[in-house]
Amino acid sequence: MARAVQKRTLETRARLVAAAEELIAEAGYEALRVEETVLRAGVAKGTFFAHFRDKDALLEQLTGARIDAELDRIEALPPPASIDALIKALMPLVAVMTSERYVFDLILRYSGAAAVAEIGPIAQAFGRANDVLAHWLSQGPFRKDISPELMSEGVQALLIQAMALDFCALHKGQT
Repeated sequence: MARAVQKRTLETRARLVAAAEELIAEAGYEALRVEETVLRAGVAKGTFFAHFRDKDALLEQLTGARIDAELDRIEALPPPASIDALIKALMPLVAVMTSERYVFDLILRYSGAAAVAEIGPIAQAFGRANDVLAHWLSQGPFRKDISPELMSEGVQALLIQAMALDFCALHKGQT
């Protein structure tokens, strides 16, 4: 039988996450440093690594939570009645995913195994996005000759490609 997580452990993890969120709000994802996070959270550096394997693991959790929050918003909407309505509903999600180059790079690294819990929160969020989109596509005036699940995967692939092209065009001066 698995042991229950101690209240103190949950509180420490919450302090680390809150500290990271504050630092990100101040300077962005790319500027986040483990040293600043533990200092603000009031814990030792080793404590950070007891909770997260590295900085990317923390950022993956935060990014996955942001994607999930957008999916909560999207799920509450009625199914779109047109492609324009679908695009309009998805644009806030796209804005989260392209908020910073670091965020987009992180999403690309972890999105390939959609819905696989062992891969992490971003992969799980992509699996959930497939489910939400498939439901929408099954309800709306969209193609009926292919499954909503296949259309959903196609929409997500197109979104990733469009975001990548736009991101590269916006930041082509950076290596």
